[in-house]
Amino acid sequence: MRDDYQKMLDRTADEMTRYYSGDPARIGHFLKVHSLAARIGREEGLPEDTQFILELAALTHDIGIKAALELYGSAAGKYQEFEGPGLAGEMLSDIGVDPDRIDRVCWLISRHHTYVDIDDNMDYRILVESDALVNIGEENWSPEAVAGFREKVFDTDTGKRILTEIYPD
Repeated sequence: MRDDYQKMLDRTADEMTRYYSGDPARIGHFLKVHSLAARIGREEGLPEDTQFILELAALTHDIGIKAALELYGSAAGKYQEFEGPGLAGEMLSDIGVDPDRIDRVCWLISRHHTYVDIDDNMDYRILVESDALVNIGEENWSPEAVAGFREKVFDTDTGKRILTEIYPD
């Protein structure tokens, strides 16, 4: 990955860590999602620019939780999707990410809990799969819920392989 991309990713991770300072569970969550998204994107052969956008989105996908809790008393996905894009856009702009990439990251954040019409949007699909892989373990999903997600949401070869390795049928 280009050096400037890596520097912006590192800076984004630092800013998100500061944003969620004192909340190790949230920090651990976005770092795990980022790690899985980066791996799946690489193994699925994403173009470098798409990989960069995916990794930015993975790092910032849950930025809306804090605002959602303050405004609605809930961290429900629909509130995260509504509150997150503006916050992420501001942060990424301050870091120096260009507006076109910020727009795509914000679009991904605004849908990361929406599991329909993913189609061939590989960055979207990989973000959803990565977040689900982490959520399954953190939220102790039932085997039935895992099976349903396996069937309805997971589509990349790498994501399906990782899911099956962690949660065998």
